[in-house]
Amino acid sequence: MKVFYAFIFLIPFLSISQIKGTVTDSSGEPIPFVSIFVKDTYTGTSSNVDGVYSLDVKKTGKITIVFQSLGYQTNEVSVTVDQLPYSLDTTLQSETTSLDEVVVRSDENPADRVIREAIRNRGANRLKSSSYTASFYSRGLWRMDDVPEKFLGQEIGDLNGSLDSLTRSGIIYLSETVSNISYQAPDNFKEFITASKISGDDQGFSANSAEQANFDFYNNNIDLNNRIVSPIADYAFSYYKYKLLGTFYDTNNFLINKIEVISRRPKDNTFNGVIYIVEDQWTIYGLELTTTGQNINVPAIKELTFAQDFSYESKTKDWVKRTQNITFSFGLFGFKGNGRFIANYSDYNFNPQFDKKTFGAEVLAFKPEANKKDSLFWKKIRPVPLTMDETREYVKKDSIAAVRNDPKYKDSVDRVENKFGALDVLTGYTYRDSNENYRISYEGVIGAGNFQGFNTVQGFVLGSGVNFSKGFDDDYNRSLYTAVNFNYGTSDDRLRYDGRISYRFNRTNRRSITLSGGTQVSQINATNPITGLENSISSLFFERNFAKFFERDFARISYSEEVTNGFFLGGSIGYENRQPLQNTTDQVWFTQSDVDYTPNNPLFLDQNRLAFIDNHDLLKVSAGLTIRPGQKYQSYPDQKFNIVNEKYPTIRLAYEGGFAASNSNYNYQQISASIWQNFDQGNLGRSSYWVNAGTFFNADGISLVDAQHFNGNQLRYKLAALNPYGFGLLDYYDYSTNESYAQAHVQHDFKGFILGKIPGINLLNYDLIVSGKALMTQRKPYFEVSAGIDNIGFGSFRPFRVDYVRSITSGRNYGAFVVGINFGL
Repeated sequence: MKVFYAFIFLIPFLSISQIKGTVTDSSGEPIPFVSIFVKDTYTGTSSNVDGVYSLDVKKTGKITIVFQSLGYQTNEVSVTVDQLPYSLDTTLQSETTSLDEVVVRSDENPADRVIREAIRNRGANRLKSSSYTASFYSRGLWRMDDVPEKFLGQEIGDLNGSLDSLTRSGIIYLSETVSNISYQAPDNFKEFITASKISGDDQGFSANSAEQANFDFYNNNIDLNNRIVSPIADYAFSYYKYKLLGTFYDTNNFLINKIEVISRRPKDNTFNGVIYIVEDQWTIYGLELTTTGQNINVPAIKELTFAQDFSYESKTKDWVKRTQNITFSFGLFGFKGNGRFIANYSDYNFNPQFDKKTFGAEVLAFKPEANKKDSLFWKKIRPVPLTMDETREYVKKDSIAAVRNDPKYKDSVDRVENKFGALDVLTGYTYRDSNENYRISYEGVIGAGNFQGFNTVQGFVLGSGVNFSKGFDDDYNRSLYTAVNFNYGTSDDRLRYDGRISYRFNRTNRRSITLSGGTQVSQINATNPITGLENSISSLFFERNFAKFFERDFARISYSEEVTNGFFLGGSIGYENRQPLQNTTDQVWFTQSDVDYTPNNPLFLDQNRLAFIDNHDLLKVSAGLTIRPGQKYQSYPDQKFNIVNEKYPTIRLAYEGGFAASNSNYNYQQISASIWQNFDQGNLGRSSYWVNAGTFFNADGISLVDAQHFNGNQLRYKLAALNPYGFGLLDYYDYSTNESYAQAHVQHDFKGFILGKIPGINLLNYDLIVSGKALMTQRKPYFEVSAGIDNIGFGSFRPFRVDYVRSITSGRNYGAFVVGINFGL
């Protein structure tokens, strides 16, 4: 604690080459997030939540400092700086507006006139800042309040020292970055992070990035999960009403219009708040706009507020963004909190000399040792001073991290947690060596994860396993994982096991190699269109055993990597012995008078076809190439994060072959190609498609296991939303083929565009999703259309989706409702 107080005491004396002080209002209260800059320069900063600021000035002399904040009169203070550091406190008076400058016409809302001009000039104003370089600083903070001690029976703990033991509250994330950014419209962006800091993690790299913070309200939409309509979008009048609150002149004698932005429909993809527009230039002077979790379709978010400040540069005659502050609150299942992300832009250059090498696929990179900067470095370079809470958080977390990273501490914790209890034989046990980065785990036999469902072949299936993982560095970038899994069927009285060993070379190109083998009970369709839990419910409650299984003994080697940016290569070769399985139980909890369990094998298909799996051996080879054109990426020192470019589709080419089969009729070859894409449609929502086609060679007599199967569905409930690349009413195996095939799936999520405009229904915050599907095989084509309502529930808990699916194939024209339950948050 002595060190802590000494550090706090010394903070004011660590500043060099700075003008520092506090900004308050007329009553003496601090004003947060004030834009502060040297007039006619791009040197600037902002105040923190306590109103404290620190402005980096390199030399003494006479300068004019501008203090600007929405809701307050801009204050220009001329000072003669005779030595540095220099103290300067200032007071801002509340903004005064009037309607004296407004020419009121009885036939027009004066705010509408201003907004129409802003919309008319939106494109030209956006282009004024279409190419630049700048210095960027960001700081992110998440705070949680009154966190429960347990969730779903599991201890939550103190979240690595983040939570106070009494209040169960505290800062769980605090991070900063300093970077150089380059931008060229419409979508060329490059960020080079020179310094990065995370409280309590001296090895970590901040997730804050300038591109993710690049919210431009001159665009028609702001991407926040939903596409939220800008108040000056081309179609803004369909979403907003406007009210002129008043006007005032700024220090440059520009007339500023203060306009209230009012959503026409409270749960539409819109904002509410205030936007300031400069008369005659029709540029944004500033804004403070709020949306909600219901608007962006993220129920856990309560409110999300954007505040941006712009200033006029007389040399370039442009308005440039100085600061951006995003504040939010959240709450779900008893967890609640708030946070903020602040961004500060300085040192603009609007005439950069970009060349062909400036921009490329890499959009973010780090300077070596960016996360090794000490507190003196940060004190000097940080444009927005830390608050006392943030200072204490860094000291506390760094102290905790120093203790917890000490090898002796890790050993002591391991000794406590590695103690073996009598019940561990049943519940599971893990042995860790934190210093050597390895652990050995036994999965137990009575946990929720040990129950693997019910099927008519095995009965109730209980599983367990033992695994070992080893990281060859602290972040497990190069790692080894081995596992042996066991499962036991209570009806067929069989114990089966399989194992694998996998080695990952790195997390840059994710090169990995895996050896696997053993005995497994597998669905005939390897993509598992019906999950184990869904099949258990369908069988025990409704006497419908849709999942069909076979057994295989196998040994396989697999390899995958990203060979170059956007090109992913993978393949495998393995031996399989396939064996048929029969039903061994007819157990059902609720007997249905009109249905019975169907045989597992042979499987009766439509049109009196039989598909029989007999005992046979096969050598199976597969290879695939996935191509993502235009893929961009972020380069962290120890890994690579890929970013899909929505302008281009993803393409996959695949080969599969069966060789050296015990029955020569089972040898075959198949080639296939797929193309898919998800893309934004502005305020209309999001669309996606997936097209897949392939053909077989020399495959007339192949096993049903190796046929091409299609993701069907015969359930009227799903423990997830309907698969956008599957069918809603297609039988699981009726259309399985060993000939040529093609399928197409198209889906559009209106994201509130339709239902958000219907009075009454728009209060429910539902989303409309429509789709169309087609399948072509040697049989008659199969078609489906569907319409679904998503985001059904109450409050922040909205996991339900209901689709009406219609099969419109000749002779099979019928429809049904399918209920999806998706607990993903």
